[in-house]
Amino acid sequence: MTLAQERYNRWITDPAFDESTRTELLGVAQDEKEIEDRFYMDLEFGTAGLRGVLGAGTNRMNPYTVARASEGFARFLASQGEVTKARGVAISYDSRLFSREFAVLSARIFVTHGIKVYLSDELRPVPMLSFAIRHFRTAGGVMITASHNPAKYNGYKAYGEDGGQLPPEAATVVSDVMNSIEDFPPLLNCLSEENARATSLWQDFGEDLDAVYTTMLEKLAINLEAVQRHRDLKIVYTPLHGAGNKPVRRILSQIGFTNILVVPEQELPDGRFPTVAFPNPEERSALAMAIELAQKEGADLVIATDPDADRTGVCVRTRTGDYQVLSGNQIGLLLMEYILSAKQKSGTLQDQSFVVSTIVSTKLTKRIAEAYGVTLFECLTGFKFIAELIKQHDEFGPMHYQFGFEESFGYLAGTDVRDKDAVVASMLIGEMAAAAADEGKTLYDLLQEIFQRYGYAAEKTISITLEGKEGIAKIKSGMAYLRENKLQGVPGVPVRAVRDYKTLDRIVLTDGSSTPIDMTPSDVLLFELDGIDWFCIRPSGTEPKIKIYFGIYGEDQAQNEATLNQLRKQVEGYLRQHL
Repeated sequence: MTLAQERYNRWITDPAFDESTRTELLGVAQDEKEIEDRFYMDLEFGTAGLRGVLGAGTNRMNPYTVARASEGFARFLASQGEVTKARGVAISYDSRLFSREFAVLSARIFVTHGIKVYLSDELRPVPMLSFAIRHFRTAGGVMITASHNPAKYNGYKAYGEDGGQLPPEAATVVSDVMNSIEDFPPLLNCLSEENARATSLWQDFGEDLDAVYTTMLEKLAINLEAVQRHRDLKIVYTPLHGAGNKPVRRILSQIGFTNILVVPEQELPDGRFPTVAFPNPEERSALAMAIELAQKEGADLVIATDPDADRTGVCVRTRTGDYQVLSGNQIGLLLMEYILSAKQKSGTLQDQSFVVSTIVSTKLTKRIAEAYGVTLFECLTGFKFIAELIKQHDEFGPMHYQFGFEESFGYLAGTDVRDKDAVVASMLIGEMAAAAADEGKTLYDLLQEIFQRYGYAAEKTISITLEGKEGIAKIKSGMAYLRENKLQGVPGVPVRAVRDYKTLDRIVLTDGSSTPIDMTPSDVLLFELDGIDWFCIRPSGTEPKIKIYFGIYGEDQAQNEATLNQLRKQVEGYLRQHL
């Protein structure tokens, strides 16, 4: 009998598990593959916390696995002493199925351990949870969300005292504590919600935090005069049934915009996400209803946020009246150029300023940073690494953080939040559109000016999805093969050097010379081509996917695109052979 079958048998026979769990599992009794996928492993607690499909089983998101995560995090915090317990944790959640239930369960477990809890009184997004941690000076935090994943997913993000997601070292400690917990049902015998609320350790937060957060955002605005001049700029916004609805509309209104149109079918929270296949603002299909409304109303700009409002999608109207969906890199470049140029023009760009992006984001950031005399830091994928650089160089260093972004539609200005913030991004995108209108331009015009100044970019990210136990094994074996054969590059591709972020070395292929990479180890391979051209392969940290990133740069965009298409065929074909 396999481990999965043994676990399955226990879950359907142990009376400690609830009846609905047992009924669900009995429904798959004849499906060996499904049983294997539900029980072959424990849902892993990594640097992004937990994320998985909702359902019964050790490899699923359910009250038992959420309780296990909270128990592990609570024991980790309690081990640090009474001061840490008194500082407590902040907890929020988005619109996904069971998000509030999981948040309340987590709060009950923390209070049972004598740990102070600040619980959001309604759904609030990732950036507000990060802000709450810093505002209340808690020792950590929890956000119940699966970000932009399909509706069948939910997740559990754990945060440190700085408001950033737990760094790898702390996540490993919490994971080790979790792994020592083998008996799931007793974890639900913690204090009831009623009894936990009756203690002095439970405190809800709500409108007071909204006001402080909104005031903080207003201070990050750079050109409110432009907003006032174009306050009737027509903006279509969709929260995609998520937590961005109130805070995004509130800040756009607060800084002066008066013509915000919300997609009515996608306005209210709904964890089923009935109007989209994926609630992901990276996908044009997710913006379809917003674009339709924009076309009907003649809107200048479309903004979309994902369910936990940490990612921001943008679609802009061109001079021909068409609507162009922007890539994550393009939005990042627009915001970086706007923030640096506006601050330089107003004399508020400090000496020793810096910006941050990731190793898989556009390389045009290097040219923009050089143009404004600011330092560019590149880090691994994951906003916790951007948060660590803010802490190191701004909070505890002599430098000044200006802006950071990931190509996967995550952006942050300011230092009072330490995760992706679609609310501040939406504010600055609207402001940027108003500033462009001052010059009779659109955001699309500004993007073309960036390309003319810094060079054109053909950039693309593709994902190969491999779900289940077999998929994970294929991804691991594929990465292992690529790593073992990295010095061969990819057949037919002129690779100049390889950066292996797992072994932390950069190897030049012509002479075999090696230089160390100063980063946390990660399962990533980046291949350098001519100039600043590159491609990179890495497994997703939050989804059952292996991702390939491409960047080709030059003065001829048609040639860039042709080169990228050929490169994609070669690299993707080579990778698929070894998955």
